Amino acid sequence: MLKQRKVPLRKCTGCQEMKSKKEMIRVVRDPQGNVSIDRTGKKSGRGAYICDQETCLEKVIACKGIERSLSVSVGAELVEALRKEFRDGE
Repeated sequence: MLKQRKVPLRKCTGCQEMKSKKEMIRVVRDPQGNVSIDRTGKKSGRGAYICDQETCLEKVIACKGIERSLSVSVGAELVEALRKEFRDGE
């Protein structure tokens, strides 16, 4: 009998739902304080996760969820990069 692997779950900063890590987009703050999108999920630093739904992205932007999760201010260029990521993903 094969042992079943545990699926890593993460909470979306927009809708607060627990989902599989692979279904989500990770935004990471590295030790220098730079914020970027982590497509691999393996960059070092503090991460915040967003569902791959545009409604969740808009919630996160409106309630400043990424800023609260990462304790850093998010610039307009990161918001635009996230919006582009969501458009390209569909």
